Amino acid sequence: MSGRGRGAERERFWREAVAGHRKSGLSVRAYCRERGLSEPNFYAWRRELARRDGSAAPKLVPVTVVSGSMIEVVLPKGVVVRAPSASEPAAVARLVAALESASC
Repeated sequence: MSGRGRGAERERFWREAVAGHRKSGLSVRAYCRERGLSEPNFYAWRRELARRDGSAAPKLVPVTVVSGSMIEVVLPKGVVVRAPSASEPAAVARLVAALESASC
């Protein structure tokens, strides 16, 4: 079998593993332990698959203007960020991105 065929099989295997983890409700550590998977390989493949799929791009979140002087961002996990509307937009975006990637 060519290297390309093995690569496609490996990618398919890891796509199924990553999707299975999402559905499992388990931590990565528990999921990998139960299935005999290497945790570092799991993380590397999850990152690589996100890169290949383009899903590593930042996601948009709704922003509400609460009053003329405040903006409010509600993240999917329920975290609410309120900032003065005169805030530097890039700084607010960095804060939202950091909060969204943190496990709150």
